[in-house]
Amino acid sequence: MLLFVGLGNPGREYEKTRHNMGFSTLDYFSEHHLKEPIIKNSFQGLFLKTTYLNQQVIFLKPQTYMNLSGISVSEIVKFYKIKLEDIVVIYDDLDLEPGKIRLRPSGSSGGHKGIKNIIENLGSENIKRIRIGIGKAPYSIIDYVLEKPSKDQQKLIDEAIKNACEAIDDIILKGFDHAMNFFNRK
Repeated sequence: MLLFVGLGNPGREYEKTRHNMGFSTLDYFSEHHLKEPIIKNSFQGLFLKTTYLNQQVIFLKPQTYMNLSGISVSEIVKFYKIKLEDIVVIYDDLDLEPGKIRLRPSGSSGGHKGIKNIIENLGSENIKRIRIGIGKAPYSIIDYVLEKPSKDQQKLIDEAIKNACEAIDDIILKGFDHAMNFFNRK
């Protein structure tokens, strides 16, 4: 069973902000690929357990706020006995230009507090990731990530979200390594 976790902050004030790329990706995926919403409220998050492309898959949007995302993730991982190698976390990345995505099989948090909390709660850096570029902050990082992108940036980010959704399909069908090799070259 695969678990895809989209990171973000709950609440209308955070919708479509740079820090909510994980939520935005799963929302787009739900609407355009699954045709069913991610709305079941449990495990301190919104989730959907479904069969997609002949695989059992869970999609999770933690509702604990970004810095405590690991609480929600660890609850669902324990309940469904999900292996670490079957978890993929989707989140924003300041070190990538807007419109770029990078898949990574493991590593440190790179300063991202959401993935840091997941690593702490699961006790491992061996967590697969889809990172969506939002660009360097020209001013306060907190202010930058919590605001909506400009129209030009949003066009690039929308394309990255579509690519991330294609990567999800590829991970399910052909595995993470295949998707990483393809999308990191794209």
